[in-house]
Amino acid sequence: MPKTKFQEVIFTIIMVFVMVYAMICYNIVLNTGSMSYYVFTAAFHELVIMAPIAFILDFLLVGHMAKRTAFKIVNPEKENPFHLVLAISAISVMWMCPLMSFAAVLLFKNAGADILPVWLQTVAMNFPMAFFWQMCYAGPFVRFVFRLMFRNEKKSAYAASADPASQS
Repeated sequence: MPKTKFQEVIFTIIMVFVMVYAMICYNIVLNTGSMSYYVFTAAFHELVIMAPIAFILDFLLVGHMAKRTAFKIVNPEKENPFHLVLAISAISVMWMCPLMSFAAVLLFKNAGADILPVWLQTVAMNFPMAFFWQMCYAGPFVRFVFRLMFRNEKKSAYAASADPASQS
């Protein structure tokens, strides 16, 4: 969807906010054992730490790997292009969930010598929710918001290409 580096940055910022905030809320509920208004405000305290980590990982590493891998799996010229979007989303979660879970374990869980089992448990608890959230809610929502934000650019690019004066 993003066509320029600027659009890629904006898309990644929105996706990081939606995914990381939701996953922090989910983990607070897991840790406290209950859902309350407190969860939504407490999540912002971790968000300022986890969102930059997620942005750096996704923008500099995972996003590129996910796209490269997805293009090896899906041929958008022969298949429905939506399959490419699904592949990129799934591969992103497959990388981001373990990486972000590791960051959370290091920063918030005080795992000590049990870091590996605590990390594996965190990944096991987070992966199903991250996958579901990405594929069913965050991904479609962020793509919708992104299209709304950049729809005028698409229209103006189309108008410029359709304008006979711009052809000369």
